[in-house]
Amino acid sequence: MKISFSIDKKLILLVMTVSITTLSITAYLSFNYAEQILIEKTNDLLLGEAATRGNSIKLLFESRIEQNQILASDPMIKILVTDLNQAPEKEFDELRESKRRDFLTQIQAFQTLVGFSIGFEDVKIIGTNGKVFFSLGKLTDNNYLKDPLFQKGLKKPIIDFEPTTTGKKMIIVSPIFAKDNKKEDYPIGVIISRIRTESMDNILVNGSGLGKTGEVYIVNDGFLMLSKSRFKDNAIFQQKVNTISVQNCFREGKTFTGFYTDYRGINIYGSSYCAKDLGFVLLAEIDESETIQPILVLQERIFQTGLLITVIMIIAAFIISKSFSRPLKKLKNAANKVAGGNFDVRTNIRTRDEIGELSLAFDSMTKKLQESLIEIKVKEDVIKQQEDILLQFSDYSENYGVCMVDIINSTKLTTELSDSQTTEFYKIFLNSLAIIVKKFDGIVVKNIGDALLFYFPVKFSEEKSTLKKCLDCCLTISESHVDMVKKLERENLPIFNYRISATYGMVRIARTLTSSVNDIFGITVNRCAKINRTAPTNGLIIGEEFYENVKIFDDFIFTKIESEIVSPEHGYGGYTVSRKNITNKIEN
Repeated sequence: MKISFSIDKKLILLVMTVSITTLSITAYLSFNYAEQILIEKTNDLLLGEAATRGNSIKLLFESRIEQNQILASDPMIKILVTDLNQAPEKEFDELRESKRRDFLTQIQAFQTLVGFSIGFEDVKIIGTNGKVFFSLGKLTDNNYLKDPLFQKGLKKPIIDFEPTTTGKKMIIVSPIFAKDNKKEDYPIGVIISRIRTESMDNILVNGSGLGKTGEVYIVNDGFLMLSKSRFKDNAIFQQKVNTISVQNCFREGKTFTGFYTDYRGINIYGSSYCAKDLGFVLLAEIDESETIQPILVLQERIFQTGLLITVIMIIAAFIISKSFSRPLKKLKNAANKVAGGNFDVRTNIRTRDEIGELSLAFDSMTKKLQESLIEIKVKEDVIKQQEDILLQFSDYSENYGVCMVDIINSTKLTTELSDSQTTEFYKIFLNSLAIIVKKFDGIVVKNIGDALLFYFPVKFSEEKSTLKKCLDCCLTISESHVDMVKKLERENLPIFNYRISATYGMVRIARTLTSSVNDIFGITVNRCAKINRTAPTNGLIIGEEFYENVKIFDDFIFTKIESEIVSPEHGYGGYTVSRKNITNKIEN
């Protein structure tokens, strides 16, 4: 016996089959795609937060160590420490008291140099015998011989933290080496500085973009939390964090990104920034429940929408089977396109019945899905663009010949000039110098107000020849003053003079993804700017290390100078330079 199906039953069966199948596929694809997008979005967000804030913390730590080493390298500090190390025991207390004002003067000068905003609170200067030679704060222990920080500081600069009643303090420890110690075989003392941690805390406490459960915190190599917890009070130095991301950093030196259980025993999605050499790991985490919550909401809405659509379509099939078949076919085709991943499709059925309502609901659903995907993509692009503009600091240094040309009294000269005249004034100066620097294969870094900074990278095998080229470049700039005067006179602009300085040594390199020219900084650059003020008018002064490498050349006359800035007591050596055959050089 054959079973016959009426058109209504066939249509109902068709509607049920198509609608359930289509909605199931759509729901499955939407759910899985949304889950993938949300996890990728969370991953990119946490990776960006960990990298950005981790690099900021690392740069802050390195900056504090470098600032403390400036104090440890102070020539006067070295002399005072040497004197107290050599003092007889019975004369020690009296000599230490007499040197206190000298220590205090140097430390005040250091604070003025680096600025008071770093939160500098206390400094202790300790000799190799563990005795405290100077303390800015209250002294509770006069002998640090067995202190772990003191022992570590004799070997290398370190950074650590200590708990306080209000939170924590940053401790910077740097060794002090003798003034005439070239190889720095063994230190003559240690400087222990204590600094407030507001700068570090400000980087960590900002929770914008991390939702309701996201947090960023750091952990030391003792597996203890060093910053405030969003969920637990008094977590600093009290909360143990022994998660997989912390273990990966301090045991294997690796970062970790993914799902794991945090210090609260909660499942989270996290990303780490490992700085094992500095003794910390930074963690950016969001609860797993918050990560998947939009997926669960989407799943529920898809289920509700699908159920509603199925009911409407079954009722409509009973009522108008004839008129229903044509729009149903159109709706089916549209649903198949959505199932294939095309969310641009719209049915545009305008009948005033359940089919029209079903079509409207279907179009609304696909529109919302399309808008959601576009919004997710836009936010993902924004995150990637923000990552692309970050300044990347390199972890290495190179030997550079660093040069600076600075106009004398430029502010006074340009006071009464118009905007266009001021522009032409600096244009003549900067363009003239840039042409000369390029001729000698130098690299212009930037202009700093009325000064131009450029450098010559030095390979070990070409050290002498490169520095001679650098010297010729600077002297050519000195000799080009006559040509610049003529250009200024033609434009009815005031005549200016300038000073030229050059130093040689190690510089730190900084790169940006938006520029092909590297920025440079460090002691060699600072020293070049420092000695520039003592250069003769339209003349050249070079530093001690530069002189030691070019004094073999007979084409130049070197004259040693001393001033309030350039002198052995201040750690700066300076030599003015001129050509022996200057007359012939100018004529040629």
